[in-house]
Amino acid sequence: MIQKKLCMLGAFAVGKTSLTRRFVHSLYSDKYLTTVGVKIEKKPLSVNGQEVSLIIWDIQGEDEFGKINPAYLRGSAGYFLVADGTRGATLDTVLDIARAADAANPGAARVLALNKADLADAWEIPAPRIAELSAAGWAVLKTSARSGEGVEAAFESLARQMLERQRG
Repeated sequence: MIQKKLCMLGAFAVGKTSLTRRFVHSLYSDKYLTTVGVKIEKKPLSVNGQEVSLIIWDIQGEDEFGKINPAYLRGSAGYFLVADGTRGATLDTVLDIARAADAANPGAARVLALNKADLADAWEIPAPRIAELSAAGWAVLKTSARSGEGVEAAFESLARQMLERQRG
């Protein structure tokens, strides 16, 4: 079985831990728990008949007071970049994080998850901005850790990209 490390990246409180818990354990909780440092989870997955074990590094959120430790990014085959659809500024934050991650680990696969799709009425990220990112080559998916919408598909998309990049 192939093992692939992926890092969950984004601002504070965008749902990185909730998405990880939904994917790995099929659980969701409304209680907010701040991640300190990194929490590592593991989940086996079958992608196009290939068995892969995802090693998920759920890294603490970034804000103006703290940046992501570049050592956490070493050896990562992919990035699961998370923005909160109800807080538009988190998209700019995660795009900045993506640039830093790309500089630290060029060529890594990446998926941009716009989380909290279940709160569509409070959405702050406009459709034209999403279309612009998609046109620029970003894999953009809407997810909801609460309902589970799009979560499995987003992780599978990233795993597929990581395997394709391995083949070269």
